[in-house]
Amino acid sequence: MRLGYARVSRTDQHTEQQEIALRDAGCEKILVDRGVSGALKSRPQLDRLLDQLRPEDVVVVTKIDRLSRNLRQMLDLVEVIHERGADLVSLAEREIDTTTAAGKLVFALFAVVAQFERDRLRERTKEGLERAKANGSRLGRPRGLSDSNYSKLRKMRKQGWSYSELADVFKISRTTARKYCSDLKVPPGVRIR
Repeated sequence: MRLGYARVSRTDQHTEQQEIALRDAGCEKILVDRGVSGALKSRPQLDRLLDQLRPEDVVVVTKIDRLSRNLRQMLDLVEVIHERGADLVSLAEREIDTTTAAGKLVFALFAVVAQFERDRLRERTKEGLERAKANGSRLGRPRGLSDSNYSKLRKMRKQGWSYSELADVFKISRTTARKYCSDLKVPPGVRIR
């Protein structure tokens, strides 16, 4: 069975042209999302279409951007379609037709490019973090206290101040006070107030 999918981002837009093209392409059933962004991962009618897919079905779209807004999302959707034994055809982008060997090759190339982009991003992020560390930058969330207040807080804890009192004095949470002093042992004989 050929299942058509049409989508418009705003409710005041129309899908008639998409639906006519999908009917002309032999779609027996057409599901339409109106007022739904292509960037959303979950779309009611697309989800319904994917749930109905059976082996040897073909999902037809007028243009690939009706199905997804980015390469990663498109590859994920095609993977779901293929897991159900179905294929994808785009009427506007004729090279996107997984019912053919050439169309499958195009998708394999898309997948390789997407993986390359993810790997390069990971490498650049790692290089940036290493460069920042080498330059003495402290990574992660900034400390809630200056170095001098951090030292004062630890000294006061050793003197027996409670976490609640420290939190009040330094305007931090009890959890933060406890975290900053987690490695300290209060000396015997010092009573926690």
